[in-house]
Amino acid sequence: MKYQNPILPGFYPDPSICRVGEDFYLVTSTFEFFPGVPVFHSKNLVNWEQINYCLTTDTQLPLQGVKASGGIYAPTLRYHDGTFFMVTTNVNAGGNFIVHTKDIRGKWSEPVWVKQRGIDPSLFWDEDGTCYFVSNGSAGNDGSGIFLCEIDPFTGEMHTPSRRISFGCGGRCAEAPHIYKRGGWYYLMLAEGGTEYGHMETMQRARSIYGPYEPCPHNPILSHRDFYAPIQATGHADIVEDQNGNWWLVCLGIRPIPRAKLHHLGRETFLSPMTWDENGWPVVGENGRIALEMDGALPGPAPTPVSLDFTDCFEGAELDLHWNFVRNPNRACYQLEHGRMTLIGGADKLSTSCGHPTMIAVRQQAFCMETVVHLEGAIEEGQCAGLSAFYTSDYHYDVFVTKEGEAHFVCLRKRVADIDVIIARHLIDYHGAVCLKIESDAEWYTFFYESDGAFVELGRGKTALLCTEATHPTTFTGVYWGVFNEKGEISLTRIAVRDLKSSICL
Repeated sequence: MKYQNPILPGFYPDPSICRVGEDFYLVTSTFEFFPGVPVFHSKNLVNWEQINYCLTTDTQLPLQGVKASGGIYAPTLRYHDGTFFMVTTNVNAGGNFIVHTKDIRGKWSEPVWVKQRGIDPSLFWDEDGTCYFVSNGSAGNDGSGIFLCEIDPFTGEMHTPSRRISFGCGGRCAEAPHIYKRGGWYYLMLAEGGTEYGHMETMQRARSIYGPYEPCPHNPILSHRDFYAPIQATGHADIVEDQNGNWWLVCLGIRPIPRAKLHHLGRETFLSPMTWDENGWPVVGENGRIALEMDGALPGPAPTPVSLDFTDCFEGAELDLHWNFVRNPNRACYQLEHGRMTLIGGADKLSTSCGHPTMIAVRQQAFCMETVVHLEGAIEEGQCAGLSAFYTSDYHYDVFVTKEGEAHFVCLRKRVADIDVIIARHLIDYHGAVCLKIESDAEWYTFFYESDGAFVELGRGKTALLCTEATHPTTFTGVYWGVFNEKGEISLTRIAVRDLKSSICL
């Protein structure tokens, strides 16, 4: 059965997956964005519905002062004996921790902290019920490599000292360890090569969980390095067996801008069939490569077309799960009422380093999209309220309405590294409401405002300048559509995000 990749487009990196009966659950990392670690559910591995977040409170997810691409790194999701466990790293506040729940759609526990250092932690239960905690190494673990200990997953207490079990298979940055057991072998799967264009997935196995581990003879089992394809940087994977005995691998990858080694949509989640050869080693996709269209014996109901369109008129009692904040929000700056979300300007602006700007944002999930917002309210002198193509506080394009004296203007602002400039400024006749729009294709963002029933173009900005490879310092996220307010109040009454599905996106 054919299906399309990515299965989670946009900024959804570091996927981890588990199965309970005929239900599949998947989580991804979130870095400095709040809430943290979205939870998805699927019956067929292709159609995914977001059902929750693991980290929804400030005590579970403290992000104050976190730099761009700090915060929450790669999570692992596991299910054991009626309980879901999610283990991850807050690289700025406490290190490795575990949360758990019996109701994956409900509230997760407060974190319990694990003394073992490193990042990309994972959990594994052996047949005797022993729970193991595995992560990559750090100076606190006597150098690099992959470290293992026995643990109580409910308390975080280590029952054994950390013990190095592998140095990896020779690639740099051996990380994202996952342990599986099959046919009497312990399999240790790793991401190596760094999460850029040399990314790869490797496999080792041993008869004892502590090793010694032997490498797969056809490593890497997954990689697009030195391979010209619309998907690059594949790696950081997790595997699952479905109810029919078929195996599947989820991994991150990127879709670069055509004709450029740059990407701005973020690291996305892809799916590949996986088999085991006659010697008990995994074979992923087409000999370690995946594609935008793949074929496999998918479980569950037949896949249905996936829509990336999103409309919100704020008629519910709670904010839709699509929305994120940059770091922990100042909740006094957000008032959700029937039919509107009022944004109250706080102390921080979009360009405030490590700040908490008043902005709610949804991921850009395709090259060619259109986002239209309707804003209502009086504009104060010096207020800026509008729509942003937002990557970090140092990299964003913004179309906004402002007031100078008695005059109102719609402006286009570009913030790129240390350059912050207004490149367009149109006088408008403002009567308490404005409609703003951003259109995107693979190479350009184009910015508009509505006047007399028609959209007027303000200007354009290159997507390349909001790309991961263009940022300093190094970052790992993707572009959001953000509705923001700096000073005063503004009410967002409607947002419509539409996938344009243009031929120039292919």
